[in-house]
Amino acid sequence: MLDHLALQCADPDRAAAFYTRVFAALGVREAMRVDRPEGAVVGLGGPDGFPHLWLGPRVDPGHRPVHLALTAGSRDAVHRVHEAAVADGAEILHEPRLWPEYHPGYYAVFLRDPDGNNVEAVHHHFGA
Repeated sequence: MLDHLALQCADPDRAAAFYTRVFAALGVREAMRVDRPEGAVVGLGGPDGFPHLWLGPRVDPGHRPVHLALTAGSRDAVHRVHEAAVADGAEILHEPRLWPEYHPGYYAVFLRDPDGNNVEAVHHHFGA
C-alpha cells in the first residue's frame, strides 16, 4: 500500500549514510539522488530498487519525529540491524525481542535515526 515516504532531515547525506549502513541487512541502498540548490534529496530503495524512502533537507523548522518500520526478512536480519545501529552509535530504544502485544510472531528492534525518528526493523512470523 505504501508507495513512498519522505523525511525532512537536518543533513540528508548523513541520514542516507546512516540508513544504508544500519539497514544494509534489509537490502536498503541508495537508489537515486537529486541535487538541488537547497540540498540533496536522496531516494533509498530495498531489494526491488524502487526509491520508497526519500530523505531531503528541512523545509521548515521544528521537530516532527515519525515512526518508520522497515520489513526484515528474518529475525537474524533484525539482529544485524541492531548490531549495525550499536556500531553506528545510534540510541537503541528497545532491544530485539518478540512483541506479543502486537501479534505472537512480531519480532523487532527500535532505534533513533540522526533526526530523532523512531525507526524499527520488524520481522513478522505468522506460522503455526
